[in-house]
Amino acid sequence: MPELPEVETTVRGLAPALEGRRIRRVLMRRPDLRRPMPQDLGQRLTGASVTALGRRAKYGLIDTDRGDTMIFHLGMSGRWRVDPSETLTHDHLILETDEGRSLALNDPRRFGSIDLVPTDALDAWPAFAAMGPEPLGPDFTAAHLAAAFDGRVAPVKALLLDQRIVAGLGNIYVCEALHMSGIAPTRAAGRIATPRLAQLVDAIRAVLASAIEAGGSSLRDYARPDGELGYFSKQWRVYGREGEPCLCGAPVQRRVDSGRSTFFCAKCQKG
Repeated sequence: MPELPEVETTVRGLAPALEGRRIRRVLMRRPDLRRPMPQDLGQRLTGASVTALGRRAKYGLIDTDRGDTMIFHLGMSGRWRVDPSETLTHDHLILETDEGRSLALNDPRRFGSIDLVPTDALDAWPAFAAMGPEPLGPDFTAAHLAAAFDGRVAPVKALLLDQRIVAGLGNIYVCEALHMSGIAPTRAAGRIATPRLAQLVDAIRAVLASAIEAGGSSLRDYARPDGELGYFSKQWRVYGREGEPCLCGAPVQRRVDSGRSTFFCAKCQKG
């Protein structure tokens, strides 16, 4: 599933083609993805100008001058294609601009979603209202984690994946950040001292920033809007590297927790 860096990369890739442009045509090639698309999507977007693009957690945001924001989620296999040379079978939504640009949302497995919400009601949208702070934002601090983890015996990895605690973190980048900060994924979250949490916050920010700079990590179907792959997978410290040597020389190990693979180094991540 595309995670925060992949969505951020996607939004940045869409901006040159969409920001400041008027949407001339909206083509819905099917009525639903994971759930039905808004029936009035075409009516509300056609003729509207895009004023800004952004991201909340793993959702992309496209704001218009009509006070609407289109929210997209890439699901398991979704990606946007800019100025495609042909229309593919799984191009389910196509936007055309007054400048003659075309953007196609391609989603073979159809686990993604499209929603249209009044911009001034975004924070109250149910999926967003329950979310914690953005990991790259000012509210994500060691003090926030200390309060969220206080008294909790659940593993730190599980709580970092809880969107109510921090928005947008996924399995790849949590594994990488825990390794960078030297914290065992199974460590009881409530037993991690605040100075260690400060190191964890710094590691999460560093991992995400590096991943965004590299265009994200390409797994299965993900590619950037320009068709390029994300190359952060070449920098993975532990994720997907079971049996390979860690930076310390010890083998990377893998365990399965709640159906997710956890990659770690038992030598580096002792506490």
